[in-house]
Amino acid sequence: MATATRALFMLFGATGDLAKRKLYPSIFNLYKKGYIDNKHFALIGTGRREWSNDKFHDVVFESVKDNAESEDQAKDFASHFYYMSHDVTNPEHYDALSEYANKLDAEYDAQGNRIFYISMAPNFFGTVAKNLKAHNCLSNNGGFNRLIIEKPFGRDYESAEELNNALGKSFNENQVYRIDHYLGKEMVQNIIALRFGNPLIEGMWNNKYIKNVQVTLSEKLGVEERAGYYDGAGALRDMTQNHTMQMLSILTMEEPVSFKDIDVRSEKIRALRSMRIYTPDEARENFVRGQYGKNGDQADYRHEDNVPEDSNTETYVAGKVMFDNQRWANVPFYVRTGKMLADKFTRIDIVFKKPIIDIFAAAGKQSGDLQNNVLTLFVDPVNKVILHLNGKKAGQGMEMQPLDLTHTQSDEEKAATPEPYERLIHDAILGDATNFASWDEVSRAWKFADVIRNVWDTDKPDFPNYTPGSMGPKAADDLLARDGNEWIKK
Repeated sequence: MATATRALFMLFGATGDLAKRKLYPSIFNLYKKGYIDNKHFALIGTGRREWSNDKFHDVVFESVKDNAESEDQAKDFASHFYYMSHDVTNPEHYDALSEYANKLDAEYDAQGNRIFYISMAPNFFGTVAKNLKAHNCLSNNGGFNRLIIEKPFGRDYESAEELNNALGKSFNENQVYRIDHYLGKEMVQNIIALRFGNPLIEGMWNNKYIKNVQVTLSEKLGVEERAGYYDGAGALRDMTQNHTMQMLSILTMEEPVSFKDIDVRSEKIRALRSMRIYTPDEARENFVRGQYGKNGDQADYRHEDNVPEDSNTETYVAGKVMFDNQRWANVPFYVRTGKMLADKFTRIDIVFKKPIIDIFAAAGKQSGDLQNNVLTLFVDPVNKVILHLNGKKAGQGMEMQPLDLTHTQSDEEKAATPEPYERLIHDAILGDATNFASWDEVSRAWKFADVIRNVWDTDKPDFPNYTPGSMGPKAADDLLARDGNEWIKK
C-alpha cells in the first residue's frame, strides 16, 4: 500500500503547456496511486490570465480525464485546484498568495508541507524565490518547504551562479530540486542497477576492458514551435550541458557508499570533477557542430519560422569527452545530439575492446573478424538492453558470427513504469534528491560547456552542413575516425 503524503502545491506557470501536458497528468497519477493523500492535498495555480476556479477546474479535468477511471474521479481531483491571477514581479500579490496558502493549509490539514513548482522562464526563478520568503509564503510550523525548478538553469556558468545565489537567499540547497526529466527515465535509472547490481558488468566497467562509450540523443523533428527559445539556446545548451552530462556522470561515477541521495550525488560530483575542461584549441579539435539544411519540402533551419536568416545557432553537437581518473584514463566518451536526424531515439553504447589475441585466426581456423562486444542501453523510445557477443556459426569449422542477448521491457513492465515527471515529482514529495541535479553538478557542466560555447561564438561556422534524415555532418564521423573508432549503427 502506498504511503500518502499531505502537501500544498503552488505552481507558478499553471496556464502553460508543460502544466497541461505533463504536470497535471503526473500529479493525477500520484493521486490515483495513493502517493498523495486525497483528503489532505491542494494546489494553487498562478498565472497572469484572469481565470476563475471553475475555468481552472475545466483545464485540469481536460488534462487528466482520459486517464481517469471515471468522470467523477477526474472531477474530484480537479476540485483540489485553486487559481490566483498573479504577477510574479509584484510583491503585493505574494501577500494575497500567503493568506490563501494558509487558508488552504488549514482547510486540507496539509500540516505545513509545501511544494513550490516554478514552470516559467529562468529569469523569474530568483524573483519568485525571494518574494516567497519575504512575504511569508513558506511554512514555519514544522512542515517541509521544497522548490522544484525547470531547466534551463542559466545560460552559462556566470548566469547559473547568479541564479543559484539568488535561490540560496530563500532556500537551502537541500530544499532545491532542479528537475531534469532524463533522470526520471527508466533506463537512465537502470544504469546504476545494471552496474552495481552485477559484478560481471562492474568488474569490466573500466579502461582495461572498455574501448569507448557513445551517448546519442537523436531527434527526428526540427525546432517546430520552439524556434524562439531554441535559437537563443542551441543544441549545446538545450541538450548537451544538461541531459547528456547527467548521463555521463552516472556512467562514470564510482560505487556510492549507499543508494541514499547524498551518497549518489557525491559520486556523480566526483566524476564530473575529473572531466577534462578543454582549452579553446582542444575544444575546436574535440567538438563539432552542425545546422540542418534543406531537403525537398523541408526548409533549412535558417528558413524555419521565427529563425533569423543569418542564424549561427547549432542544431547538432558531437564531441569527445575525457575523464582524467584511474578508471577512465584514455577512454573517449563520444556524445552527439541533434534535430532533423534519421530517427528519434536515445541510446548508450558501451564498446568493449577486442581480445588481444584472436586464437581462432592464430590457429588457422575460419574465424572471420571478431567484433567488439557492445552493451547497448536503449533509453527511448523503448526500454531495451542488448549485449552483442561473438559466437560460433552452426556447421563445420570455427566460423564466427554475431550473437545478441536481448531484454526488452514487457507490456506489464511498461504499464508499471511511471512517466519521468510523475516519478520525479514523487521523489520531491518524499524529499529524495537522488535524481535531481545538484548545484555542484550543474556548475561543473557549465564550466565544461562554456569553453565550447565561447569558441563557437568566436569562430564562424560553415552552415548548413548536414542533410535532414542523416545522422549529422561528416565532421562527426571524422571525429571518431581519428581515434580509429566509428559510431555504432542503430
